Amino acid sequence: MPRDRQKKRPAPGCEVFQTRELMPKIRETYVCSACNARSAQWRGQCPHCGQWNSLVPVRIQPGPGKGERANPRAVDVLPLSGVPDKGHAVFSTGMEALDRVLGRGIAPGAALLVGGEPGIGKSTLLLQLAGAVAASGLKTIYVSGEESLSQIKSRALRLGILHDNLHALSTNSVEDIFPALESDPPALLIIDSVQTVSSASAEGLPGNVSQVRAVATEIVERCKKSDTAVVLVGHVTKDGVLAGPRLLEHMVDTVISLEGDRRLMFRLLRVLKNRFGPNQEMLVFQMEEKGLLPVEDPSTYFLGARDASLPGAAVVMALDGQRPLAVEIQALVTRSYLAIPRRTGLGFDVNRLHLLLAVLEKHLRLSFAQADIYAKVGGGIKLMEPGMDAALVAAVLSSYYDVPLPERAVFWGEVDLNGRLRPVGGHELREKQALRLGYAPLVRPALRRAGKAGEADAGFDSLVAMQKALFARKNKIDTPAAIRQAY
Repeated sequence: MPRDRQKKRPAPGCEVFQTRELMPKIRETYVCSACNARSAQWRGQCPHCGQWNSLVPVRIQPGPGKGERANPRAVDVLPLSGVPDKGHAVFSTGMEALDRVLGRGIAPGAALLVGGEPGIGKSTLLLQLAGAVAASGLKTIYVSGEESLSQIKSRALRLGILHDNLHALSTNSVEDIFPALESDPPALLIIDSVQTVSSASAEGLPGNVSQVRAVATEIVERCKKSDTAVVLVGHVTKDGVLAGPRLLEHMVDTVISLEGDRRLMFRLLRVLKNRFGPNQEMLVFQMEEKGLLPVEDPSTYFLGARDASLPGAAVVMALDGQRPLAVEIQALVTRSYLAIPRRTGLGFDVNRLHLLLAVLEKHLRLSFAQADIYAKVGGGIKLMEPGMDAALVAAVLSSYYDVPLPERAVFWGEVDLNGRLRPVGGHELREKQALRLGYAPLVRPALRRAGKAGEADAGFDSLVAMQKALFARKNKIDTPAAIRQAY
């Protein structure tokens, strides 16, 4: 090590204190002399007004250093009961079903985050929302960093939502949005999307972590001061999670996910977080020419035109949030020509199929060693709840024995590793919906009555009991003809 870089030791008995002043970083931005637009980098042409050689460098005043606070002031701590109530009432979204899942509507000053895959319908749904709020007499601003004003107007004409209260802005700079929140603040502001807007106070390109954090923080803070409800559109990653920092989900009041297959005609709106209403709610939309329309009663929407006389199909009364849905589970057990039989599952976790097949082999004395088994959830929906176990087992047994299930039978219940049927959440909601739709019999777990200890109601407590009730003429160790030929 060079001598000039060696650290000098203090003499014995002496103490040396060294301090280094942390200087704030001086940043520089470029401002257009024609339209005052800002850019993080120098460009020959202004991206906003199109003028050439109009960007001039401007130094940004550095903020306070580390450990310092600008303009310290005393903050009063008030009792919560003494805080004045602003008395702002929520306003409707124009869709009764959407108002219900959001908690009676949108609260002034609320921040909502909407995520979903590209092409799933986020922009269409939010433009419909902006048009409905504008039609109710409230000012609405739709800000797009991905489309031009002519493209936004074209979509609005197709949806039939043009209104004088519906305003639009096409920009990629968050500073261009602030004047609209100061002079005449709107009731609703929609940013599509937060990854395409940049802030001059943060470094990097639009969409990186620092830019997303800065843009979201500035927008949410200013909207809360002006009591403007803001909807931020967020991109998702390849894994289906929201892109950007996790802070983005924490700073907003409501997180909404729009899901579905772009090749199908329905979309699922899930409320993942909500400070003003119920959580884990779901809403089904149908894609039409005039946009996304809510399905009023999606209870049997995913069943379609099913044929109950065919084996290998069972109806499960699934529960998504507080919404019971009748969904068909299909299974196919066929002869295998492979050394290792195939196990395929669509619409649910395939590990659930592996687990249930092991339980069937253990407790019902069945053998699937020479059979390929395929299972799927009908209608294109994805199920992740444990209540589908009973229906999946019934569909597999129905295809295995080549015997159709009762035409109006409905199933729900969790299967444990001991072959027992366990109750699942929302039992009363499932039972009430099944009876309303006229399903019978109800193949479900047995529940213990509160009045009489140890006494169960008319349900099933094990897979053996369920198998005997559904396939009475089949012995539990019999092998059906379709599989016996393969053996």
